[in-house]
Amino acid sequence: MNDLDERTEKLNTKAAGIIGIAVMCSRVFGLARELIFAALFGGGAAMDAFTAAFRIPNLLRDLFAEGALSTAFVATFSKTIARGGDAAAWRLANKVATLTSVVLGALCIAGVVFSTELVATLAPGFGVEKAALTVQLTRIMFPFILLVSLAALVMGMLNSKSVFGMPAMASSFFNIGSIVGGVSLGYWIDPHFGPRALLGLAAATILGGALQLAVQLPSLARLGYRFRPDFHWRDAGVKAILLLMGPAVIAASTTQFNVLVNSMFASTLGDGPIFWLSIAFRLMQLPLGVFGVALGTVTLPLLSRLVVAGHMAGFRTELARAMRLALLLTIPSTIGLIMLAEPIISVLYQHGKFNAYQASQAAGALRFYAIGLAGYAALKVLVNAFYALDRRKTPMLVSFLAVALNLLLNWIFTFRLGWGHRGLAFSTGCIATVNFLLLYALMSRHLEGLESRRMLLMLGKVVVAGAALAAVCAASSHWLLADWATQPFVAKLGFLLATIVVGGAVFTGCGVLLHIEELKELQGAAMRRLRRRRPA
Repeated sequence: MNDLDERTEKLNTKAAGIIGIAVMCSRVFGLARELIFAALFGGGAAMDAFTAAFRIPNLLRDLFAEGALSTAFVATFSKTIARGGDAAAWRLANKVATLTSVVLGALCIAGVVFSTELVATLAPGFGVEKAALTVQLTRIMFPFILLVSLAALVMGMLNSKSVFGMPAMASSFFNIGSIVGGVSLGYWIDPHFGPRALLGLAAATILGGALQLAVQLPSLARLGYRFRPDFHWRDAGVKAILLLMGPAVIAASTTQFNVLVNSMFASTLGDGPIFWLSIAFRLMQLPLGVFGVALGTVTLPLLSRLVVAGHMAGFRTELARAMRLALLLTIPSTIGLIMLAEPIISVLYQHGKFNAYQASQAAGALRFYAIGLAGYAALKVLVNAFYALDRRKTPMLVSFLAVALNLLLNWIFTFRLGWGHRGLAFSTGCIATVNFLLLYALMSRHLEGLESRRMLLMLGKVVVAGAALAAVCAASSHWLLADWATQPFVAKLGFLLATIVVGGAVFTGCGVLLHIEELKELQGAAMRRLRRRRPA
């Protein structure tokens, strides 16, 4: 590999930054969507029903679209470009898109027909009226999986051609469509936003899915792609994707599956826990989406190309580098979410029908979910490395253990220890950490090293800087935010923002003094970007 190739085949932090910003926009719009719905409907039975109904097709999306299908498709599509050029890759895309439309179209029909049985299985603790509303909402939202699966395929094609911005922004359009359409249709159905208004929110979910697909199509057309139905599925590329998908259906979506299991347990705990867990999980996903998803998205095509080129030294270096960046960026977020959970939830959600008690319950879940944040982020990178190496069975086998352990921990924390929905969140956080440590050990053994000493050195420095950040958060919680439940909104918001800014500055300053190399790299990339933006 010549010098130019080596410069090209490195982790693109600029692309990761673009994706991070785009994903942040998406997460912010998603948060706004949930804030608006919580204010309109509260945090009780109605939003439990909507959350459970949306989670059923959403789980299938993670299994077949943004999880297994997307990961398998990007890995195979990138290798097809490297070996056979664009023409071969476009032919593969047509076959996969046609197959996806047929299979998931049939799955949507089956889901609508058997919605009653699905809700009875996945929300066994719901009463008759709550279950009936959930079934109605599920039937409306099931076609969402087909639209978002096709959107994930388009995103995979664009990412493989190093187009990252619009695909990452696409989910923002889903949230915009859901908000505008949901509020408009909900008001039209019931101006007082009673339970029937949720039908408008469900219908708007389909509108949002259609927008998520449509906004990416112009970028794909500019690359020269034209869709033509292709039913010739006996193809080496299609076979490779299906072989990758089988194990990936389990491995890539273990987290979402465990969240669904948590919902099954939570449905037996009364009105509210399902929505409280959803709120907490979404807030935990804000830094996960910005850092973990961005790094994972950029890393998968890069690692796949390095494997094809046989450049395993570069593979090891870039994988280790991406994981260090993921941990550096998410550990401060973990500390902040754990120590400031109550005022964060209160500032964001305690409006309209969502009260202080519900905010406190959601904050308890957020604190325990955040324990697994760093593990989640590093997994986004590490699991992709196994797929790039065609070692697809390893994450699958580890995920079997994770699912079994999650069930055991759920039972212990929720029912034996009586932690309620907080125990469900704690179980999920523990599972993410265990999953990462096991896969890290297996990958390090396979590659005969993964720069572990360098990672441990960085983590030691991050712990010291994190202790300073924790001290700032503790001081603020004791003096400025001690009365968060009754403080005026403006004062509470100001104190919270000041704590975040000061805490971030303290962490960064300590990191510079401790000479954290990855932090210097991020600062250098930011400074270079600022210099390019300055006028001559």
